[in-house]
Amino acid sequence: MSLEFDESVVKVERLLRHVAFIIKKRGREILEDFEITNPQFNALLTLRDHPDITMGELCEKLFLACSTATDLIDRLEKNGYLERRRDPQDRRVIRLSISDKGRHVISEVIAARRRYVASILKQLSQEEIDRLAESLEKLHSLMFAENVV
Repeated sequence: MSLEFDESVVKVERLLRHVAFIIKKRGREILEDFEITNPQFNALLTLRDHPDITMGELCEKLFLACSTATDLIDRLEKNGYLERRRDPQDRRVIRLSISDKGRHVISEVIAARRRYVASILKQLSQEEIDRLAESLEKLHSLMFAENVV
């Protein structure tokens, strides 16, 4: 069964895939300078956005098995990027929080990623950048509204 799509749909889908691939690849290269893996960085971003969550909650948000997430968290804790704390309301519960070192590495990695994007965007006019940002914002809003993310 073959589905036919307008050429513009095919082009946009292909370009979005390629741009996402390039950004993901470059993002991994940037992480090598910080001695942190992509899954570890994603865990830190999740903890930044959801402070003091439990291991189970983190597993759900990262779509990881608890054994995999435990190894990941062990390495992050060993390297000083996060801390485990007992919940004062229920001492059986362990809460995860980012350390100052973890917050610092997030800030540095994001700055490096933005420098990369800026180095590409400097080849465009401000008007082109504004149109691109507006189009991406609109696309994001439509996808978010459709629960695609």
